[in-house]
Amino acid sequence: MIELKKDNFFLNEEVNICLNNIIKKKSFANGYIFYGAEGVGKKQTALRFIKEIFKQSSPIENTEEIIIKNNHPDFLVIEPEPLLATKSPKNSDLGKTIKSRSEIIKIAQIRNIKTFLSQKSINSEKKIVLIIDAHFLNEAASNCLLKTLEEPSNGIFILLTSQLNLLLDTIISRCQLVRFRSFSSKQIKSILKDYLDTSKLNINTNLKFEDLINSANGSPHQLLKNIEIWNDFSDEIISKLDSPIKNSLEIIEISKLISEKLEIYQQIYLVNLIQTIWWRNTKNIGLAKKLENLKYLLRKNIQPRLAWEITFLKILMENI
Repeated sequence: MIELKKDNFFLNEEVNICLNNIIKKKSFANGYIFYGAEGVGKKQTALRFIKEIFKQSSPIENTEEIIIKNNHPDFLVIEPEPLLATKSPKNSDLGKTIKSRSEIIKIAQIRNIKTFLSQKSINSEKKIVLIIDAHFLNEAASNCLLKTLEEPSNGIFILLTSQLNLLLDTIISRCQLVRFRSFSSKQIKSILKDYLDTSKLNINTNLKFEDLINSANGSPHQLLKNIEIWNDFSDEIISKLDSPIKNSLEIIEISKLISEKLEIYQQIYLVNLIQTIWWRNTKNIGLAKKLENLKYLLRKNIQPRLAWEITFLKILMENI
């Protein structure tokens, strides 16, 4: 685990100024949409925003902990349900868990919001609903949410999304948009300097640090994940991933190791790294497209080991 030197990592200063002004003036909109790339601090900022709202009406000492543990009586979290479990969001730790998700938020979850809002607030003036990955709302759930947004209530809605274009225009029009911009390479380097103890940061010598930054797509969170995942590999494996693999047996061995040792989200991060490194070495557009298709297959969880093998073999055949 990579340790941070201080708190507030991933927080967007421009967004913080906007939200602090809202809190100071108590000029709360009925709904907010926090949108931007994955890993640029939307959830962490939302939780901080929610804490400050609750503190205005009920300054409890452990408000932040209660919110992160999802135990605040006036706070409801809606998120896509896990693929292989029915674990209630009420039992989740919002600050720590990374869960595999289904591809939809169901209408039953949105209907639960109406029940939640119909009840009197316990510790605060406003009830708050946080919808994580709102782009996973299915059609019925989207229409139900729209009606809920239109009705007068004692609630504040905060929707988080990395794909604003998938939300209904009518939902977008009823919310205040808060954009989270991706970080530039220069900003990410500055963040690392300010927030990380680089003397304890283990980066394999076979990997260029610029590749890690470029593969993060402007996300400090993804950069840290890239570093952690890359360092889980042996030097032998890393050296074989420096460039397209030219031996079919090695392709089978590496594909097996990757699919057995890494979760799907880790494999996707790894593809981003490989894509960046191989593009630097080859400038081959066809190769980059094949790796992009590999990410698509991994997101669909379609036989990951086979997906790796076929992708690497196609690249090998193209370059023989």
